[in-house]
Amino acid sequence: MLPQEIVRKKRDGQTLTPEEIAFFVRGLADETITEGQVAAFAMAVFFKGLTVEERVGLTLGMRDSGDVLDWSDVDAPVLDKHSTGGVGDNVSLMLAPALAACGAAVPMISGRGLGHTGGTLDKFDSIPGYKTQPDNTLFKKVVKEVGCAIIGQTGNLAPADKRFYGIRDVTATVESIDLITASILSKKLAAGLEGLVLDVKWGTGAFMAKLEDARALAQSLVLVANGAGLKTTAILTDMNEPLASAAGNAIEVQNAVDFLKGTAIDSRLWDVTVAQGGELLATGGLAENGADGEAKMRDAFESGKAAEIFAKMVTALGGPADFMEKSELYLAKAPIEAPIYADMDGIVTGVDARQVGLAVVALGGGRTFAAQKIDPAVGLTNLAGLGNSVDSDAPLAIVHAQTQDQVEEASRMVRAAYRIGDARDVPDYPAVVERIAS
Repeated sequence: MLPQEIVRKKRDGQTLTPEEIAFFVRGLADETITEGQVAAFAMAVFFKGLTVEERVGLTLGMRDSGDVLDWSDVDAPVLDKHSTGGVGDNVSLMLAPALAACGAAVPMISGRGLGHTGGTLDKFDSIPGYKTQPDNTLFKKVVKEVGCAIIGQTGNLAPADKRFYGIRDVTATVESIDLITASILSKKLAAGLEGLVLDVKWGTGAFMAKLEDARALAQSLVLVANGAGLKTTAILTDMNEPLASAAGNAIEVQNAVDFLKGTAIDSRLWDVTVAQGGELLATGGLAENGADGEAKMRDAFESGKAAEIFAKMVTALGGPADFMEKSELYLAKAPIEAPIYADMDGIVTGVDARQVGLAVVALGGGRTFAAQKIDPAVGLTNLAGLGNSVDSDAPLAIVHAQTQDQVEEASRMVRAAYRIGDARDVPDYPAVVERIAS
């Protein structure tokens, strides 16, 4: 086969055979297909699309381009989630230990921050000693003994996708739903999962700003995942304001610790975490249905079992043995904390959550280039949500910064992200919009 003929065929809107897709993926992995040919193929797919069968073939091909983890020696359903990214989204930190408390095995392979969104690995890097890149032996040992492990991509998982994404990133083809689908699912399938829930976000802080676009992505992901043999459902969630009242790395870890200990729980964060967990427990056969699963999740949190397992996971992966008791002593703190007040008193009627996320990036809590080292201490707390009153006693947020210049820049960005008005103008966005199944 010739790669240029495969590109031509897709350019002309024809359907590729499984053999053609497999050939192209092999060429992606071993680099016998050039960067120019890969870019041309991506652009052809961007404009002409892929059928469900083509998406399944591309996904499976990229899964099989590297290692596929085997959990056959684990006596529990192997479950995980994937979020399309947001601001103040630290769900994974509470979800994984709660699922483990309910009898699941959770080998959660997470990523770093992308653009304005926070990354789970960046959060865990703020815990002293925690190994976010353990070898496969330690990874499997922790999952088997503790019930969950949250780490970064390990071994040689889906190398074809890694190369493909790098080329898409510089050729304006990242936004293709077909290619996003294959990229996300190839890595999840390579992780050897038995059940998956997808948290697909919409709104000002999501990559999909429109609900209909998020729904289309969720439907594509669910169709392809199930077509590839991975039992999957999706939940559409709202990102028209930060999910938690905190945004930043060490700051979001402390927020998660407070959640797990029951000392402070953000209501929208609770709703989304419990909903995802309920779906996964039902998918894995650990609950009769989603409602039963949600009840089990609530018990895992309220009983303290989830907090206990989180503590064990942190210790098993190299973190402090007393982290849950003394988290505030271990997590980095910025030297300056300052309130950000609105320009006028009133009610929060709108939040550009993306701009809130970018304010954290501007503080040094995110990256403007791939190799940039981030500051775990900086960020925002006490973020005002939709419907909250703001005045001289109630700020929009508290900024945690290293310098006064950072305070001023972040304050400007946060003020610009908020709309203040009358209570009658507050939109009613449910945290969990809908469930999508095959």
